[in-house]
Formats: sequence, C-alpha cells, structure tokens
Amino acid sequence: MKALMLDLDGVLYQGGSAIPGAKESITWLNEHNIPHLFVTNTSSRPRRAVCNKLAAMGIEVQEGSILTPPVAACQWIKINKPDPSVLLVQNETLIDFEGITTLPNDAESGAGNIVIGDLGEQWDYSLLNRTFRLLMAEPAPTLIALGMTRYWRAEDGLRLDVAPFVKALEHASGCEARVLGKPSSDFFHQALDLLDAKADEVLMIGDDIVGDVQGAQLAGLSGALVKTGKFQPTDLKSSISPDVIFESIADLPSWCEASG
Repeated sequence: MKALMLDLDGVLYQGGSAIPGAKESITWLNEHNIPHLFVTNTSSRPRRAVCNKLAAMGIEVQEGSILTPPVAACQWIKINKPDPSVLLVQNETLIDFEGITTLPNDAESGAGNIVIGDLGEQWDYSLLNRTFRLLMAEPAPTLIALGMTRYWRAEDGLRLDVAPFVKALEHASGCEARVLGKPSSDFFHQALDLLDAKADEVLMIGDDIVGDVQGAQLAGLSGALVKTGKFQPTDLKSSISPDVIFESIADLPSWCEASG
C-alpha cells in the first residue's frame, strides 16, 4: 500500500475520547511521510469542528486532509445543478455549503436538490412528510444522501444514521438517491483524486464492515476492519471479507513496518 484512507468516528475516537494509540499512529504516519486522507461520513458538523475535536484529543489534522460528504455535495451542486437546494443538515454544517442557494424552510415545491445528512432527533413526521412532498413535485429534484451509513455508536449506544431516512424517502417517492459519501464508489474515487493515488495502491481503514470495507473493495481499494467503534463479532461472519483486521488503529504502525 502506498497510501491510506482512514475513517474517524470509531477508528480514531469514540464519543469524546481518543481510542488508545490513535494519536501515536497518526504521528507515526506523519513522521514517515505516508500519504493519508481522512474519509468520513460525518455530516453533523463541519470540517473545522472535526479538526477542533481531534485537536482537543491531541490529534492534529488539517481541514484539507479531511473529505466529508457535505464538502463533496457542495462541489457537486455547484458544478451539476446549482438550483435552489433544501439542506437537511445540522445548522453548524451549513458553513460547508457556502454559496449554495436555498429554499425557504416552509416551501413544499421548487427544490432542485434535497440534501439529507445526519439530523438525529430533529427528524419527525412533519419534516419527513415535507421532504416527501418536495420529492413528489415536478420537475423532480435530485435527492442527495450524505453517505449511507446505517447506524453509529454513541456514548449511550447505537443510533440510526442517514441511510434509514433516505431509504424511507426513496421508497415513498420512487426516486433513487445520489450518494455523496461512503459506500459510494464515486466518493472513494474523489478521495483517490485528492490522494493522487490508484485504487489498488490504497488501504481504507474503518469500523463499518459495509460502508468502509465493502464500499472500498467495490471501488477497487483494499479494506481493513478495526475491532473498535461499531464493530461487532458478527461482522466477521458476514459474506464480506476484510483484507486486513486490526484490533485497533494502534496496530497500524507495526502492520505497515511488517508489510514493507
């Protein structure tokens, strides 16, 4: 492997705490000049906030070394369909959509794009139904999913992520979402462009057997699974076979050295 992609939540940290060995592993990558990019489906906070969270844990990361779905979606909208958009994301994430024209919050038609991120407990029937009405309007808007992560592990346990709400809207409206996040191959290929690397030269490291490992493999990369974050023992009994399995990110330096 000539370069690495790394997930954040569940790999470098869980909740508000760094996973043991995460800081040392990232320091080792920097000291050995190993190209790497942090590829995360985080849509509940902007890149700036992600950097600040990592810095508070002693892990220094630059904004430019993080690719998030909001950043990818903003670029796609500006290039492909700069119509009024409905941005269903956390308020603080709106900074990553600077320059995007939006519809009023009570509009039920006229959207060119509907962007869905992790809204957590802000979802309710009223918001879901308004989004459904927007999707049923003519001409039909583009439904953009900021990743298709099924769930994540919070401090109080597992929580639903973006995918269940996207799937509900797809089913009701009959549309198909454009995914700008993991496990979309387009998202991984955008990350490859940033790394200036070929797919068969890169190892993706994550805690999601579907979104990280299978998604990477379908895009032509190798996929490594860490036994932290949302990992569950049943993951190893699925039809998906990780190329590498780590107890945690702390194993990365020794694996790199052993792999030459």
